[in-house]
Amino acid sequence: MSRIRFKRFSGLLLTAAIVLSAGCAAQPSATSTDAAPAADAASATDAAPAATDQKAQTDVRVQLSFLMQSLDAPLIVAIEKGYFAEEGLNVSYERGFGNADTISKLGTGNFDLAFSDMYNALEFNEKNPGNKVIAVAATQNKAPFSIVTFKENGINTPQDLAGKKLGAPAGDGPRKLFPLFAQEVGLDPSSVEWTTMEPKLRESFLLQNQVDAVSGFSTSVLPSLLKAGKTMDDINVFYYTDNGLDFYGNVILANVAFAEANPDAVRGFVKAYLRGMQDVLRDPSAGLDAVIAADQSKLMDRAAEKIRLEEALTRMYITPEVEKLGLGAVDPERLEKTIEQTAKGFGLQSSPTIADIYTDEYLPAAAERQVPPASERTALN
Repeated sequence: MSRIRFKRFSGLLLTAAIVLSAGCAAQPSATSTDAAPAADAASATDAAPAATDQKAQTDVRVQLSFLMQSLDAPLIVAIEKGYFAEEGLNVSYERGFGNADTISKLGTGNFDLAFSDMYNALEFNEKNPGNKVIAVAATQNKAPFSIVTFKENGINTPQDLAGKKLGAPAGDGPRKLFPLFAQEVGLDPSSVEWTTMEPKLRESFLLQNQVDAVSGFSTSVLPSLLKAGKTMDDINVFYYTDNGLDFYGNVILANVAFAEANPDAVRGFVKAYLRGMQDVLRDPSAGLDAVIAADQSKLMDRAAEKIRLEEALTRMYITPEVEKLGLGAVDPERLEKTIEQTAKGFGLQSSPTIADIYTDEYLPAAAERQVPPASERTALN
């Protein structure tokens, strides 16, 4: 695939001096605020190769999409194994508070890189042309956008949502895209009633029958419901990707100004992260254990995190497209279609293109980001 380059929003070309000044080696660290789980800085430093000790370092501030979860295993593994240090990066991270908040903080320079979705980022870029962000690698090939309900509510097909009460936070991506989902399945979007709540209360509203169904990420909703005593036999999940909206999931987003000034740092981060992803795909149990061990609060539930990671492994990480293109890449035709759907669903005033939200110029060579063969991959336990 030819290189997809993003627009130079500053209007200036990168100079050779900027390229040469990007950071060299460092000891990785991991930090967190607001009592959020974080990796152990000492163990991360111990994992760094001794050869990096005398080199300069580039600090990279990263924000997660939410609290640290099993989906962050590639990041934790890459820290612990010193992959970022080998690229000359001193990586620190903090918890996020949802995709919209994460993107806003990234765009305004509170962070250099973040994990969130391209589609909310498109809306942010339109509203904040001076603080744009860009996707530099797709970490989830399929979005976990979904409508989740209980079979006991009599909702067995998307069409059965007519006349029902749905719940979600106001800024929930799947909620904003629901009119498109409804259109694809032949449902009048005005036939449902929406109830708004805080993200942490979404599953409680469903469990307490205050709503008939919820929209959200399956990787967030399902673990909470199963932890509360429900089984998969009790639940119906209507995935957007199975119903005409073939969206990508979360990506690595970069602050455009940071990426332009530190291209080698961004390349190094993507390369190290994808190495961590390859390790997690080979041994997801070890990846899960690494996240649990990095949880300083010691409140993380391994069973719930296993469900979350299993959902990602089954539906989001390894797909025929990833097998073909390699980790981090996108299919331009597919992305172009979902961008058009987003512009319609979010009511964007502009007509964004791929170059407005994604570039592959920071990806390592295809040979370095292949999915490990099935013979090397072990089951999650």
